[in-house]
Amino acid sequence: MLLKHCLFLPPYAFSDQYDDFVASVERIGTPCVVKPIMSSSGKGQSVIKTPEDIAAAWQYAQEGGRAGAGRVIVEGFVEFDYEITLLTVRAVDGVHFCAPIGHRQEGGDYRESWQPQQMSETALKAAQAMAEKVVNALGGYGLFGVELFIRGDEVLFSEVSPRPHDTGMVTLISQELSEFALHTRAFLGLPIHSITQYGPSASAVILGHGVSQDIRFDNLTEALARPNTQVRLFGKPEINGERRLGVALTRRDSIAHAVEEAVETAASVKVIY
Repeated sequence: MLLKHCLFLPPYAFSDQYDDFVASVERIGTPCVVKPIMSSSGKGQSVIKTPEDIAAAWQYAQEGGRAGAGRVIVEGFVEFDYEITLLTVRAVDGVHFCAPIGHRQEGGDYRESWQPQQMSETALKAAQAMAEKVVNALGGYGLFGVELFIRGDEVLFSEVSPRPHDTGMVTLISQELSEFALHTRAFLGLPIHSITQYGPSASAVILGHGVSQDIRFDNLTEALARPNTQVRLFGKPEINGERRLGVALTRRDSIAHAVEEAVETAASVKVIY
């Protein structure tokens, strides 16, 4: 039901069995993107470039899915200029939008995000119109992370998360009300009124690599000494491989400066395993 409300979609197909999956890939063509219907942080997502990649992509999607009994989606590869997260709040006093958030991904997982993402007024209005249709089709009160591809002034739907979004952690420093505060207000049936954005802001992931059941951090004093900067640690005590352990947040005079400072701050936090 949701898909009919989205005017622009890449070609796609759902598959529950391997043979059907192979047929879907052949029908859509390569390159194409494969991902579980439900996962976290890009787990299980991969790109099929040649037929030789099909079996590995299926297996990786099966291992990365959270639920859905092994069901995956195959999406046609689309060219786009950039991707945004449009945090959209459905509340008792109507639908509200945060300023668009741009982000960079690595291996399907976000590394930096920034707000506001510069885009044309035409594209922004189209994005807001599409996001409003999506959240109204889903119903309920809360904040939705609507992900969209932008190609010139054209907007293509990617996916929606019915909750605060990882790229939206930048709102902890970029807005008067963060995505978490907005989500809470909305599902409690309280009005939003307006959303105030403070200017160029960025987030960068503090990424751990190692094995430990007793993670500790060092060099926080230096990281927190930077102006208009925050460090949020997630309180995850264990790691086995790669894991997001926190986020650095900055507010500066330009997006480029904010992203640079956020990345430097995140890198300055030392993880002790």
